[in-house]
Amino acid sequence: MRIVVVDDEQLARDELCYQLEQIGAAEVVAQAANGLEALAAVERHEPDIVLLDVQMPGLTGFEVARRLLQRDDESPALIFVTAFDQHAIEAFEVNAVDYLLKPVDVGRLEQALQRARRRLSSDRGQGQPPPLNDQLERIVKMMSSGRQVRRDQVAVKVGERFLLVHADDIIYASLADESINIVTGHVSGSSNYRTLDDLQARLDPDVFWRVHRSHLVNINKIKEIVPWFSRNYILRMKDAKSTEIPVSRSQTKRLREYLKL
Repeated sequence: MRIVVVDDEQLARDELCYQLEQIGAAEVVAQAANGLEALAAVERHEPDIVLLDVQMPGLTGFEVARRLLQRDDESPALIFVTAFDQHAIEAFEVNAVDYLLKPVDVGRLEQALQRARRRLSSDRGQGQPPPLNDQLERIVKMMSSGRQVRRDQVAVKVGERFLLVHADDIIYASLADESINIVTGHVSGSSNYRTLDDLQARLDPDVFWRVHRSHLVNINKIKEIVPWFSRNYILRMKDAKSTEIPVSRSQTKRLREYLKL
């Protein structure tokens, strides 16, 4: 099977490619870091399967999926890979083969590939969506019951020690040198979460915003908003250094609407 791997974080793509290599029987023909690259890769390589992240700059994974389904050509099998289980219901709308939660277990990935093989060997001309698989049903039931996996405390490594900080005390988290740095008013150190997606999924989405692909901020810990080039903004945070964090173009509109800028 020919596979395209789509995720805006290089570390996440590398991990998926490594797992696919361990499983075998699949060839990664291309990688993409955003929605537009994903669409171009599908057009160029005509893969059997697309492993597709949900939260990406520009087009989201679901927007990519809907564009693929609108094409005249046969759509590849879609497997969503994300840390955000609240998006599971939307996976139904784009007829996904499966929905994997980060960090991805290699056994679950293999199951998803097996489902994709069955989908590819079935008659797509029937125009009927396949039965919902057990994983999707489990996630939707979890969502409907109101269960969410959140963390009141987060471990931050400082030197050789792990300090527990309250989630509300986190000012921002940033991706730097292939590690995640967490900053509070009194503590600065690294996190064992592998990606910002993983960390954000454990925090309150109404409070922690991914304002940039490399930065996650607590909106209650913003000290100042500074206008920048091309109607973008820089955030000055409430840490001791008044750290400046850029806001991506895709998040600028959300920030303006929330703060009535």
